[in-house]
Amino acid sequence: MKADVLFKMLEELAPAALALSWDNPGLICGRRDREIRKVLLALDASEPVVDRAIAEDCDLVLTHHPMIFKAISKVNSDTALGRKLMKLIQKDICCYAMHTNFDAAPGCMADLVCEGLGMEKEGPLEPSVQENGLPSTYGIGFVGSFEGKMSCREVAELLRERFDLNGLTYYDTGRPIGRAAVCPGSGHGMLQLAAAHSVDALITGDMGHHDGLDALEAGISLIDAGHFGLEHIFVPFMKDYLQRNAPELEIITDLTDCRSFLS
Repeated sequence: MKADVLFKMLEELAPAALALSWDNPGLICGRRDREIRKVLLALDASEPVVDRAIAEDCDLVLTHHPMIFKAISKVNSDTALGRKLMKLIQKDICCYAMHTNFDAAPGCMADLVCEGLGMEKEGPLEPSVQENGLPSTYGIGFVGSFEGKMSCREVAELLRERFDLNGLTYYDTGRPIGRAAVCPGSGHGMLQLAAAHSVDALITGDMGHHDGLDALEAGISLIDAGHFGLEHIFVPFMKDYLQRNAPELEIITDLTDCRSFLS
């Protein structure tokens, strides 16, 4: 399959127009006319992932997080980013990312997490803005309800079970949780949005100690599943999607969690 044909298929699943303004999804490096036979799926284009793509003779590295977020002025071997770009280009390997467009798209990140938790979705936590300027019914994260009320610990245990987590942290107000705001990945800046929805809890990742204190003072329990914790579902979902829609491709996956946990 030509790379550009595959990219158009991915764009139909998660249109680039849904991405946030600061994001950089799409073709990071490589040729659109490249013939794609073998794809490596990963959350991040880390140096080990790039090295594996080369070792396994892949034609495309497909990730959730873009390898480049901001403009760069140099590409050389002095930095990890420069080394990765040089390796990929020298080996004629494409790198393509589906980030906040995948987070916001119907049937993708938010809906997958909502389904995994068995919640009833009410709407997006941060709606995407349509061309007419009106908020969309889809966007970043979601607000939803559990079938019944649970303690914060019970919700944390549910997360650990459903998403196969090695660990998480939580700040518990002691109040039962019936409604929650969920933002897979990093939830920095989402506490005020969650409070505006009058939820009992915010479930997200990459939150610090003071975020936890702020949440408690706002009367909201905070459950931090880590950035990898919820977003790693991108890899198995995309593997299934590609196997169904592009069966001629060989798909390999990398689900390495760079964190380690003490038991």
